[in-house]
Amino acid sequence: MARILFVVTGADHWTLTDGTRHPTGFWAEELLAPYRVFVQDGHEVAVATPGGVRPVADEASLAPDANGGEEGAARARRELAQITQLESPLVLADVDPAAYGAVFYPGGHGPMEDLARDADSARVLTEAMGAGTPLGVVCHGPAALLATAAAPGGSPFAGRRLTGFTNAEERQAGLADKAPWLLQDRLGELGVEFVEGEPWLPNVVVDGTLMTGQNPASSLPLALEVSAALR
Repeated sequence: MARILFVVTGADHWTLTDGTRHPTGFWAEELLAPYRVFVQDGHEVAVATPGGVRPVADEASLAPDANGGEEGAARARRELAQITQLESPLVLADVDPAAYGAVFYPGGHGPMEDLARDADSARVLTEAMGAGTPLGVVCHGPAALLATAAAPGGSPFAGRRLTGFTNAEERQAGLADKAPWLLQDRLGELGVEFVEGEPWLPNVVVDGTLMTGQNPASSLPLALEVSAALR
């Protein structure tokens, strides 16, 4: 069985165009659904954040309407509380990607604030891609790829097929007009081949060892792809 590294945002807000701070963090489903799959398949999960700060879940991702009702919301909170790795995560700068069989990036708007420009995350991504390590990235998690733009020779993700949270979904979520930038646009500028699916429906794109999911609904099928690659 493998050790899987979760790289999780340490941000608790996203700074909007007008300078206000939109409360956020990681999106609960995008961490919990993959975590369940990996643990059930016998893998060991480690969590790392920038600076080793304790990550927080976006409260909107813990609301009943995001979890199929009150019971689902309560279950999500219980499960997050039981993941002890979230209480004292590894310092991302100290992480050696070679020690892990796969790397996974949950989303939420948090990565738009910190991972999009985090050099330690860029190193982890670049080394994982270079080593052929299965790499799963979901929803707003691909914002972390933007930090690889300054890599020698260009981003290793330029020309790769991938997906992420779309402009259409950001508009429907109500934040597009307030956002300083949109993920789909910036990924296009990075030189990726962005594969856009229908809003809010599962969409997983596999390009070699790079596996990406468009939105929260893509978290489970993406995790299944990553786990399958470890067999």
